[in-house]
Amino acid sequence: MKQVVQDFKDGKIKVIDAPDPVPELGFIIVRNYFSAISAGTEKTTVGTGKKSLIGKARARPDLVKKVVENIKREGLGQTLKKVRSKLDEYKLLGYSSAGEVIAIGEGVTNFSPGDVVACGGGNYATHSELIKVPVNLCVKVPEGVGLDEAAFATIGAIAMQGVR
Repeated sequence: MKQVVQDFKDGKIKVIDAPDPVPELGFIIVRNYFSAISAGTEKTTVGTGKKSLIGKARARPDLVKKVVENIKREGLGQTLKKVRSKLDEYKLLGYSSAGEVIAIGEGVTNFSPGDVVACGGGNYATHSELIKVPVNLCVKVPEGVGLDEAAFATIGAIAMQGVR
């Protein structure tokens, strides 16, 4: 399956081949038909990825603090390995999508294959052909609502929460 990712070392956006997700306890597998691009969030994420290591540190002082704490706890060598490992990972992009349930994991009773759903969550509702999402981050799409609109459910929920 195809996924849109960011190489966090150089900030480049790539489409990669990734293994299909496998259902597990409390999760559903969804074939994405639409995934929303949130201009603000994705611009910030992509912009941070394109920065130098120093730029990334300046943008995320919370992570710098964690690195310093880790150095105190585990030493410089072990911490450097962890940091390099993180930089070698691809960052999944997207957090709001809609599609069709194609498989359910053990213990899932409120969704069935064929259900049309809106999904949310970073590292879950990504710009991927297939996604594995915990059931608490999914909702059935009401009849008459298009999947192109349903893909914005998470973004709408965030906006609504901000107004409250």
